[in-house]
Amino acid sequence: MGKRIVITGMGVVAPNGVGIQQFLKSIQDGISGIRYFEELKEHGFSCCIGGVPEVSEELKATYLTSLQLKNFNSSGILYGCMAGMDAWRDAGFAIDSESQVDFDTGIVFGTGQSGVDKFREAIYKLDDGKVRRLGSTTVAQTMASGISAYLGGILGCGNQVTTNSSACTTGTEAILMGADRIRQGKAKRMLVGSCSDHGTYIWGGFDAMRVMTYKHNQDPKSGSRPMSASASGFVPGSGAGAFLLEDLESAKKRGATIYAEVLGGHINSGGQRNGGSMTAPNAEAVQRCIQSAITNAGIKAEEIDCINGHLTATMKDAMEIRNWKEALGYSKENFPLINSLKSMTGHCLAAAGSIESVAAVLQIVHGFVFPSINCEDLHPEIEKMILHESIPGRIKNLEVNTVAKASFGFGDVNACIVFQKFKD
Repeated sequence: MGKRIVITGMGVVAPNGVGIQQFLKSIQDGISGIRYFEELKEHGFSCCIGGVPEVSEELKATYLTSLQLKNFNSSGILYGCMAGMDAWRDAGFAIDSESQVDFDTGIVFGTGQSGVDKFREAIYKLDDGKVRRLGSTTVAQTMASGISAYLGGILGCGNQVTTNSSACTTGTEAILMGADRIRQGKAKRMLVGSCSDHGTYIWGGFDAMRVMTYKHNQDPKSGSRPMSASASGFVPGSGAGAFLLEDLESAKKRGATIYAEVLGGHINSGGQRNGGSMTAPNAEAVQRCIQSAITNAGIKAEEIDCINGHLTATMKDAMEIRNWKEALGYSKENFPLINSLKSMTGHCLAAAGSIESVAAVLQIVHGFVFPSINCEDLHPEIEKMILHESIPGRIKNLEVNTVAKASFGFGDVNACIVFQKFKD
């Protein structure tokens, strides 16, 4: 297995909480961050609700300089910088532009699409023959690796600094990629996470696919309904989540706070075969991913206290429950607690895996399982497979030692990771 990997810093910018403390309170209390947006209606969207972090101009100014914020149109990069900087500081490190390059620390910070608003602005200026007015930040804001590049410069990281992109699997994949680099002895620390922009140009394609709910524009907080019989599609979201991962020896040497351990995990693809497609998962591949993650983590299925599922509030929810059962051999009666953060945040796309992983680890740190709201009417196919009690409608205060978290993305790609309470 190589080096042991622990989490020594966390940061989050979510629709229902900016910063760990606000986010923690929201997930404990089952508070939704989904709101109605008139702009979506004006653009002809069927789904006019979404999850957008509430970030004031004053708050932005506490993270980035006026020069950095000038012409800064990428909400995803902004969220990623905030979450990444918070995780860095939470781990006990200072942010100093005059510091030396830290060759022991790297970054894997993912995204789906970056700076779409900036790209649109650039297209209009080009069409008007105003190429010289594009500005010097167009490339940095629209390149996929913009987020890792910005963070790398802010923090002075000198190890591998890169961006991954695997649709909804991005955040969970980034954590595993960073952990692997440390485990192989190629870095002492890795800042890992993911981010996603918000708005019409990111969400429009999904609305056109008719995969987002249109039934809850008048009642936004009831719109995201994972595992519910009345689920009618997902609610789009945005934000960022981040971890500072560190090898155990390094963390102990500097006396760092250890939140949890990354036991292991697995990443694979269904090859868009045997039921898998660009938008649908290959069930065999999903089950193999889950099984391999548990094996890699060195635990047994019965040790899992809680599953933090992908569970998007679409027709794929029942298939996901079936895959967990078949992969790990659970009966209806012994299926562990399972929840979906998307019930409170919506589907934060490329940021989903990282934000949800922060929520998963907070359960271990503080001893609770957060509620999966809006699931009073359990889907009949799911009701056949698990007890309704397995889906907490309210917070459950109990010791949580082991959490399995999974993400499944467009392109038939899968990632599953196992977090555990740190044991020296």
